[in-house]
Amino acid sequence: MSQNQHYFIAVPIKNSTQQWLRNWQSQLIEASNFSYKSWTDPEDLHVTLKFLGPVSKDTVIQLSNNLEQNVQMSNFNLTIGRLGTFGNPNKPRVLWAGVEDNEHLKQLFHEVENTCVDFGFNKENRRYHPHITLAKKWNGQIIDSSTLSEIVTSYKEVKEIKVDCFVIYLIHPSKTPKYEVVKEIKFS
Repeated sequence: MSQNQHYFIAVPIKNSTQQWLRNWQSQLIEASNFSYKSWTDPEDLHVTLKFLGPVSKDTVIQLSNNLEQNVQMSNFNLTIGRLGTFGNPNKPRVLWAGVEDNEHLKQLFHEVENTCVDFGFNKENRRYHPHITLAKKWNGQIIDSSTLSEIVTSYKEVKEIKVDCFVIYLIHPSKTPKYEVVKEIKFS
């Protein structure tokens, strides 16, 4: 009997924006005190909408059909950029690029969340904080919080991206890139 694989639903980050964020990662790796075990592969950059966890392929197919029927969105623009962190400011667990507050993204999140809950998935109880993970798992010396603040605030450039779909990703933990698109759901 095969074990269910892990899936999640997200807004993918596309080519030119992947490269733009990859340049940020390269600069941060070379010029700062940031030391992370894991830097996100550019092809894996995304804005998470819903983590599904272990799910059977049949369930993913049925859920994707429900999402296609229930999530009614039009294309929209999203502004991304500006660095931020989660965790202890002296050894931040996650380094991310921000996603500016956007009513269309909130609507997409709620439609995906409601469809998943109706389908039997657990409701997310934490506040939705959209971001694009650039690195995770701090692996270095303790960093002074003022140094961290200086570095983070120096990355304030923003970029507008067009969102015309969301996807269901299958996670391959031992591969690079780690995420495989199993279903793309285009907006009308």
